[in-house]
Amino acid sequence: MTSLIGCQQKASKETAADAIYTNGDIITMEGDSANYAEAVALKEGKIVFVGSKTEAEKLKGDSTKLIDLQGKTLLPAFLDGHGHFYNVGFAASCANILPPPDGAGKDFASIIAELNRYKDTEDGKLMIQKFGWIIGNGYDDSQLTEKDHPKATDLDKVSTDVPVVIIHQSGHLSAINTKAMNLLGYTKNTKDPKGGTFRRDASGTPNGVLEENAAFAVLFTILAKTDAEMSDKFIQRGQEEYAKKGYLTAQDGRTTVEQMAALKSAADRGLFYLDVVSYPDIALGTECMNDGYYNHEHVYKNKYRIGGVKLTLDGSPQGKTAWLTQCYHVNPVGQKGCYKGYPVMNDAKADEYVEMAFKNKWQILCHTNGDAAIDQYLRAVAGAEAKYAYDDHRTVIIHAQTLRKDQIPTLVKLKILPSLFPMHTYYWGDWHAESVLGEPRADYISPCRDVIDAGLTITSHHDAPVTFPNSMRVMDATVNRVTRSGKILGADQRITPYEALESLTSWAAYQYFEEKSKGTLTVGKLGDLVVLDKNPLKIDPLKIHTIQVLESIKEGKTVYKK
Repeated sequence: MTSLIGCQQKASKETAADAIYTNGDIITMEGDSANYAEAVALKEGKIVFVGSKTEAEKLKGDSTKLIDLQGKTLLPAFLDGHGHFYNVGFAASCANILPPPDGAGKDFASIIAELNRYKDTEDGKLMIQKFGWIIGNGYDDSQLTEKDHPKATDLDKVSTDVPVVIIHQSGHLSAINTKAMNLLGYTKNTKDPKGGTFRRDASGTPNGVLEENAAFAVLFTILAKTDAEMSDKFIQRGQEEYAKKGYLTAQDGRTTVEQMAALKSAADRGLFYLDVVSYPDIALGTECMNDGYYNHEHVYKNKYRIGGVKLTLDGSPQGKTAWLTQCYHVNPVGQKGCYKGYPVMNDAKADEYVEMAFKNKWQILCHTNGDAAIDQYLRAVAGAEAKYAYDDHRTVIIHAQTLRKDQIPTLVKLKILPSLFPMHTYYWGDWHAESVLGEPRADYISPCRDVIDAGLTITSHHDAPVTFPNSMRVMDATVNRVTRSGKILGADQRITPYEALESLTSWAAYQYFEEKSKGTLTVGKLGDLVVLDKNPLKIDPLKIHTIQVLESIKEGKTVYKK
């Protein structure tokens, strides 16, 4: 792209635009189908014109930049339907043991090799110095040759002197080495924590694989050691990862007490160049809802705000800890009979948290993967709504992977917004069909088509760092539902490319109560823009994931350029 200056009549300093974008596919995202403009003009961080090139040029002044898009595509920047912003920065500092194509973690040997390489890198040495652990992120038993989790004895090949933890790609399980087991005092007599499990060997001794609250306890203990230097590093890396994929509104979707302090500190010091919205874990306390970063008007302070609260009711389907009403297709190791996963809490506690949110008029986001957890949440929302009549609550159900068709009318009745996770169709679609759910349940994961046809808007998310915050991979999976092996999983739940863009822009802005300032190219809204090398509405849909983000522009300022 180049800056051009023409020779026509110039606008006055008061009316002149700061920048005018022309000569590309400019998708406004206004309306239910694609609308294009010839030009968009920005001034002081906001959109001041959308329309013809001839009319836009009347806003050109002495210092106006005329940006020639050279045929590229311009549209509103993306809003993060659901992710974990702070943890994205943390994960970027850990060893990358994701399975291909995102990492090298294809088997136990490659994971061990990457951890051994990483521990001698600058990042590895700094993490060991600061946290005292060697940390890897992203292994996935479903993609490993062994189709199993590395155990403590496997991770002893990385170190017997330094504790090692590797985090499952779902974020709901982990594995630790013998040094870590000894450090934490885990023995045959250690009982499973409430809402979590220690997987065990034949003798009953923990084997190093941790589920849910057992895994979270270790991770939260490590993260509690984060100092100001590392927090700033994670926040900077998080912003970089989001900006380079066109996300200029990021979500921190289960903020801990320590992370909340770090995010507030960063905002106080003006470190954010993206908008960041956090939803603290309601189970960890709600004191933060009384400070200056939460308000019912959804106003940012130094590009940061608390948007509401987060509740978690079950685990991960690919990790086989999600709470189902029917048996898993293939049980995880150690489980017999009709295994259905398990809840995080009982109905009374779930009701208590949801009622707290409705009573205080806090937007609540709730993690529910299994259909039993969805039932629990729907009952809780119905009860809270009956008690407190919170009209515009925009309650969000996160993931809803195994949402049943008979549950959709209740979502509509309760005005619950689904933030679905069709990225699973690519990353774990084959695993769902072969091992987690079997057919036909696997075909119906994240049923975007049926939910939209019922009259609801959706967001489609990445749940980073579960997957990278890759906007075009999100869109591709939402449109195509093609698995790693090339199988189409639930063809009848595909949606159009335009609807998929809506789930990243205008519908996402609505989820955040920000539809008046973001999500479409409309005069008066923020100049949050993204430039793509190809038009996702014109390219072969199966190639959407190949589209590159060339530039991300936050309120008129470039924050990423390829």
